[in-house]
Amino acid sequence: MKILMVLTSHDEMGDTGNKTGFWLEEFAAPYYVFKDAGADISLASPKGGQPPIDPTSDSEDAQTDDTRRFKGDADAQAELATTLKLSDVTADGFDAIFYPGGHGPLWDLAEDADSKRLIEAFAAADRPVGAVCHAPAVFRHTLATDGKPLVSGRRVTGFTNSEEEGVGLTDIVPFLVEDMLKANGGNYEKGDDWASFVLRDGKLVTGQNPASSADAAHEMLALLA
Repeated sequence: MKILMVLTSHDEMGDTGNKTGFWLEEFAAPYYVFKDAGADISLASPKGGQPPIDPTSDSEDAQTDDTRRFKGDADAQAELATTLKLSDVTADGFDAIFYPGGHGPLWDLAEDADSKRLIEAFAAADRPVGAVCHAPAVFRHTLATDGKPLVSGRRVTGFTNSEEEGVGLTDIVPFLVEDMLKANGGNYEKGDDWASFVLRDGKLVTGQNPASSADAAHEMLALLA
């Protein structure tokens, strides 16, 4: 079982002067769900190398058992520091693709041609595609084989407008995940803010927020079982 995890390379929160990147829990929780299930994991990002960790997700009050495990895992840290360059990666040989969130993907992965290419290849081959929190931003331009948006007519979730408002970034982000998924024809659903909520529609798995990360990964494993 080979799983490709794709992380953002973007570290600027618009023009605020603040830093962003990927959300540590949204990487660590799925990483260990996959790793503990015996998966062979490859990591990639648009620029390759070390992807930026959102500093807020690395604060003391954001730590979880999985992030603490990562902090003590030299092998995982080394893997993260040497991600493959996305343009060098093909879907060949991988059983699934998974995107951790954080605000970074709104700027780079949402517009990245290589990410679009990979998602469309996995979807066309009926292999699982997963994204959590802000990472469903990667479906902004992806198309199904019929030429319609990949999420059109499908049950999907992602970071809610009210959650974005809760973190005070509604006017900073380039677009709102909830609004984009609806605009692309997705049947958007959500649970309570900040509580785990995951949807599976065919081979497409989406999670609403950081709390959904591990559950989304378990849904991916169920598809691969």
